[in-house]
Amino acid sequence: MTSTAALDVAAVLAAEHPSAAIASLPWLAASLADDAAAGRFAAWGRSTIVDENVGAAVLPRALFDELHARAGLEAAWPVGNAGLLHVYGYLLSTTPTPYGLKRERWLTDDLALACGLSRGAFSPWAGPDTLLSRVTAAAAFLLSRPDAIDEVVEGRSTRIALGDALPDGTTALAYAVDGLIVTTFPVADAAVLRSGLGAPRLRWNAV
Repeated sequence: MTSTAALDVAAVLAAEHPSAAIASLPWLAASLADDAAAGRFAAWGRSTIVDENVGAAVLPRALFDELHARAGLEAAWPVGNAGLLHVYGYLLSTTPTPYGLKRERWLTDDLALACGLSRGAFSPWAGPDTLLSRVTAAAAFLLSRPDAIDEVVEGRSTRIALGDALPDGTTALAYAVDGLIVTTFPVADAAVLRSGLGAPRLRWNAV
């Protein structure tokens, strides 16, 4: 069975047997333990698992709870650690969105290339570094750009960073609230995104 096929099987299993699903993916169980021991989740802020485009949770409650337990993090459904949910949780989400499955940002090369990285740089099972450590480094680098957009939302600082566009227009986006990373994903057209930002607000499921 290929790694992607094993992930598909685990995603279906996770709906009712989250512990067994995670255990069926040794690289995922090991990554969660390694990231927890290293304190890597502390670089990430809070996010709701209720997606703003779908209007519903993209992970089942039992999986949400199991992931946080394995990461040694406290959370109150539906709000949890953004790194845990957006990086590892999204890998096991089967909920379709207008932009496809949430996991695609890690399984395809669009985001990696837009971050100036090589193909496969965000492959979940590629070692030796965990996926979270690789994503954290890429997002932090984007957020350090001097041309990032800073906003203040009810006294909270937010930052939207967009990388350099690829020839096809794809751009990497990273978003942070109060200095903590919330998300990163590829954007098809940065100009369209910029023009549609509107008034400052918490964005992309940040809480």
